[in-house]
Amino acid sequence: MDQSMPSEREIFSLTGPTFLTAIDWSNSHHRRSVAASLVQGVYTLERDRRQNRQAHQALAPPWWQFFNFRLIQTLVDSHDLSYFGAIYEFFINAPFPFNHPPQYVVAFRGTINKTGNREQDFKLNLHLIINNLANSSRFQIALDCVHQIVQKVGPESVWIAGHSLGSSIALLVGRQMIKQTGIHLETYLFNPPFASPPIERLTNDKLKLGLRLANSVITAGLATAVKTKDPFMVLSTWVPYLFINPSDPICSEYGGYFKHREDMESIGAGRIGKLATKHSIGSILSAAASGKKDCEALHLIPSAYLTFNVTPSLSFKEAHGIHQWWRQDLHFCYKFHQYK
Repeated sequence: MDQSMPSEREIFSLTGPTFLTAIDWSNSHHRRSVAASLVQGVYTLERDRRQNRQAHQALAPPWWQFFNFRLIQTLVDSHDLSYFGAIYEFFINAPFPFNHPPQYVVAFRGTINKTGNREQDFKLNLHLIINNLANSSRFQIALDCVHQIVQKVGPESVWIAGHSLGSSIALLVGRQMIKQTGIHLETYLFNPPFASPPIERLTNDKLKLGLRLANSVITAGLATAVKTKDPFMVLSTWVPYLFINPSDPICSEYGGYFKHREDMESIGAGRIGKLATKHSIGSILSAAASGKKDCEALHLIPSAYLTFNVTPSLSFKEAHGIHQWWRQDLHFCYKFHQYK
C-alpha cells in the first residue's frame, strides 16, 4: 500500500477553488471550475484508495461536497481495480431561475504516473494512440453508466467531464451516445489528447502550414480511395467544451486542427480540408487493413467550443494539469467552431 505523504494538490482547502462560495450556474467560469474540481475529486479518490485514507483521513470528499454534490458511485477498472471515474449527484432541491446545475455529473480522471496505476493507465494511453480506446473495458463501463443515468433522468440533467486520458473516455462516451441514441450531453474536456504529432507547437508558420497542407492532401486522397463513411454527419450538432493550453503538446493540436479547417477555406481548398478533417491517416489505413468502411479517428470532432489558457506555463506539468482550469488569474481566448 502506498503510504506517501499527500500532495498539496490533493487538499481542497489549499489548492481548490474555495472562492466559489456562491455558484452562478449561468457563469461559464463557475461551470468550468466545478467540472474540473469534480474531475480532481476522482484523482483524489484513487489516491485515497491507494493510501488507505478512510473516513476523516480521506481527502477527496471536499472536492464535491463544497459544490453540494454527493458521491453515489465509483467506476472501477476491471484490470487493476483502480477508481477511474465517479458519479456525482447534486443534492440541493431548489429552483434556479436561469441555468440550472446538473443533477448528475460523470467524471473521469487521467493518467496517474505512480506504482499501481502506471501500467494500466499507460496501456490505455497506447490504445488511445492506436485508435483502439473504444475496445477497452474502462470505456464500456463508462458508457453503460452514462446510459443508465440518462435513461433515469434525461440528458438535460447530465454532464460528462474528463481530464487527459479521462477526457478521451468522456469524448468517446459523448460520441457514442449521439450515434446510439441521438442524445447530446453537456461535455467538458480538459487537456484532451490529440493523437498526432503536435504541429501547432512549431514556431515557423510557413513550415506549419506546409505540413498541414501535405497532411490534408494525403488524408483526403486516402479517404477518397478507401471510400470511408462520413463520421461527422450525426456528430455535427454536438458541441463539447474543450479546454486547451497551447503550451501542452498533448492537447495543443486541437487548436491547429480547427484553425486549419478555416485556413483551407480561405485559400480555396475547403473541400479538401473538409474531407481531411473527418479522418486521420492512421484510421484510414486501419479501415483499409480491416476491410471496414467506418473505422473512425475517435479523437476528431466536427464542432467545439474552444477555451485556450494563454497564461504562460512554467512547466509541462502545469500546462497539462487540471488545477489550472479554476485559477482566477488566467488569460483566456475563446473560439467557437460549428461544422457545416
